[in-house]
Amino acid sequence: MHWVEWTLALLLVAASCVEAEESAVVAAPSAAGQTVFGQQELDQLLAPIALYPDALLAQIFMASTYPLEVVEAARWVGAHPDLKGDQLQAALQDQSWDPSVKGLVMVPQVLTMMDEKLDWTEKLGDAFLGQHQAVMDTIQSLRARAQAAGNLASTPQQTVVNDGNTVVIEPANPEVIYVPVYNPAFVYGPWWWPAPPYFWYPPGYVVGGPFIYFGFGVFVGPAIWGVCDWQHRTVIINVRRYNAFNHARIVSPQWIHDVDHRRGVPYSDDTTRSRFGRALPGAEARRDFRGYEQARQPGQAPRPSAEEVRRELAQRGAPAEGEQRAERPVSPRAAPGALPPPGARAGPAAPPPPAGQHAAPAFESFGRGDAASAYSNRGAASRGAPPRAAGGAGGRSGR
Repeated sequence: MHWVEWTLALLLVAASCVEAEESAVVAAPSAAGQTVFGQQELDQLLAPIALYPDALLAQIFMASTYPLEVVEAARWVGAHPDLKGDQLQAALQDQSWDPSVKGLVMVPQVLTMMDEKLDWTEKLGDAFLGQHQAVMDTIQSLRARAQAAGNLASTPQQTVVNDGNTVVIEPANPEVIYVPVYNPAFVYGPWWWPAPPYFWYPPGYVVGGPFIYFGFGVFVGPAIWGVCDWQHRTVIINVRRYNAFNHARIVSPQWIHDVDHRRGVPYSDDTTRSRFGRALPGAEARRDFRGYEQARQPGQAPRPSAEEVRRELAQRGAPAEGEQRAERPVSPRAAPGALPPPGARAGPAAPPPPAGQHAAPAFESFGRGDAASAYSNRGAASRGAPPRAAGGAGGRSGR
């Protein structure tokens, strides 16, 4: 019987070696400094915006990859409170920011949030550049949860359409954006992670329960030109609207991340850094990152240096250049290159949370091509009861 015991012992040792090898493979990205956002952090990052209209959501994804320019734009808006409508659109043509950032100036509520929650903005941009398919899949998973909980339906402000396994959200009027306000700890049903999601409230809102609230609509004209290409799990450009707002003549709907507009802000993980970091301008980018302020035109608001943004990111928990970021629970207080070619969808949406498995939420309040044509031409019929007033703001949707 000794040979049987020896055989069992050898099998156990072999199994242990295989398990250790598999663990080493899983841990390898972290050991190499690779930032990989796990599903918990993706849910936490995306829960506050997953129920935004698709066009606004796509524009937020693009703009979040340029955090320094988001800060610049927010400061510029604060320095020019009297610019409205056509005057504002005309003044934006003289600014050097990426067009995605310029468009968000027309939705100051969102621009303010991205400026105030700069650590969130930087993480969102990093996640979209490095894991855009996982980001888009997470949005769909969150929307499916909100629908299953009975809290996402068409309203006079926006239309919700189920297209197969995809939930599409469109503004009732493509030139008017209503930014939904909701508590992500409730709107998706009981929260399923130990740490609660990010969230924020604009001034004047007292949000309770699972309802979605709307304030006044913002006329944006063609300023919001992003499109969520759900088939390929990426974002593209509505060429007609882009050209109208930016006084341009592009013909391709493909969105390309522009490294120049990154303004020296470092990429957070090795893979993204290797894809885009080599295309950074040489001495000019290094001088900008070290705090040298570039020349600006007379009358322009002072530009925050990249060093200022770097210090602020560090104070809010973002990593310094070359520093590894470990995944951690999220506090509730808290060279041009294209994205990889469209590929297959990631795995299926996450299942509903087990009954009773959620943490008590905490609250934070602060003041502050073809696919494009198909999405933009989808029906705008609304259904559901009219919104009821809440907290002095517009309406709400839900049960």
